[in-house]
Amino acid sequence: MEWLQQSFSFVFIVNLVLAGFLIFLERRNVAATWAWLMVLLFLPGVGFLIYMLFGQRLIRRKLYKLEEGEFSRFIAFVKRQRRQLEHGTMRFRDPAMEDYSDMVHMNLVNDAAWYTQNNEVQLFAEGDSKFAALLRDIRQARDHIHLLYFIIKNDELGRTIVSELAAKAADGVEVRLLYDAIGSSRLPKRFFAPLLRAGGQVEAFFPTRFPFINFRLNFRNHRKLAIIDGQSGYIGGFNIGREYVGKGRMGFWRDTHLRLTGNAVHMLQARFFLDWNLSSSKRMEELRRYFPPPSVTGKVGVQIVSSGPNSEKQQIKHVYLRMIYKAQKQILLQTPYFIPDDSMLTALKSAVMSGVDVRVMIPAKPDHKMVYFASYSYLGSLLSSGIRCYLYEKGFLHAKMMVVDGEIASVGSANLDIRSLEINFECNAILYDTATVSRLVELFETDLAHCREMTLAEYESRPIPAKLTESLMRLLSPIL
Repeated sequence: MEWLQQSFSFVFIVNLVLAGFLIFLERRNVAATWAWLMVLLFLPGVGFLIYMLFGQRLIRRKLYKLEEGEFSRFIAFVKRQRRQLEHGTMRFRDPAMEDYSDMVHMNLVNDAAWYTQNNEVQLFAEGDSKFAALLRDIRQARDHIHLLYFIIKNDELGRTIVSELAAKAADGVEVRLLYDAIGSSRLPKRFFAPLLRAGGQVEAFFPTRFPFINFRLNFRNHRKLAIIDGQSGYIGGFNIGREYVGKGRMGFWRDTHLRLTGNAVHMLQARFFLDWNLSSSKRMEELRRYFPPPSVTGKVGVQIVSSGPNSEKQQIKHVYLRMIYKAQKQILLQTPYFIPDDSMLTALKSAVMSGVDVRVMIPAKPDHKMVYFASYSYLGSLLSSGIRCYLYEKGFLHAKMMVVDGEIASVGSANLDIRSLEINFECNAILYDTATVSRLVELFETDLAHCREMTLAEYESRPIPAKLTESLMRLLSPIL
């Protein structure tokens, strides 16, 4: 019995020390601190292991060095644009975008997000057309192909992508494929063999170095990027797998993805460079052929904004907040996971109380039940404030989109939840163009035909077990 008492005393001391570390040294937001304290309190010993696997932070680690020498050409562009904005000499191709010059400036300062105005944008709302376009670009590639995906599945679509990449590598095209080690953890080692044999390069982001233990598994590279010959680039919500073309258990898969041409592709390329060089010993060099002059241009203004747990700036969160506070007429928001922090909730409530039409669309059925229940726990607060909430019923809604006043929009990989905004590595395209954004508004309105609007009365009449489950998941939502 004495050894048992000593063990309990040791666990208690470890919990106490870790709790002190959380409160006094980590300086997390209050909600996350309380959530972790609950885990430590109710799961002594086990809670410590969970924290070691999921609770560590990367903020103190300088992972990326964009401002320390790499891509100095882009930094020069950014500095010049900052001076232009501060002196009022910046010229906007779309005059309506002058009203958002403060947001452009914020992204230049916060993320060195070069504002490019010569882009053409193609929108995809379903997987078949997105992957048909991507495969067409891959087959036409002449110099290099760079892909970064959170999830790649060992199914017909995943194998087709790898087969096409292997064929191009065999033809002498440089092929690099980066995948997230946790998001794609079920891939067998043989999956990439055809590509590797053909001379392609494959790397995992934050792989497991020791059997069954990965102290960085909570930090997931959730980005979905593809860059072909430095001329075309893809960004959005689709991963690679049969479910993303509507052939999985969730049925029809509604997502939003972009194909970009123009100088915005160079910023996608720069992001891929940084992630690749963090993951691979075969570092990429900033060669001119990776950043060629665009062969196809347009008139759309774009900023590529990235964020991750290695920075306290929370760049994409600031974009969302700034967009909300800029709204004068309407905010349209689509997200599969809606777990906002207090600042986001306050911003949305402030907007609707100011007369802005705020509409939030989330899935009617879950793919991750814990996150699903946590998301529903926040709807009551929105509904009681006058925000309209819609449940998408046609299939699964995975789109991550925010549109403000039909003039600016954000499309990318970041959900409106604490994990995306604070823990994951994410990347969004901010679109400054009324014509392009009007097409996103049309997509939202089309989706409304497949939605059921939830009322406050319906929300308040939920069964008691559902309310209890949602309340518990809400308590844990900062660390889900």
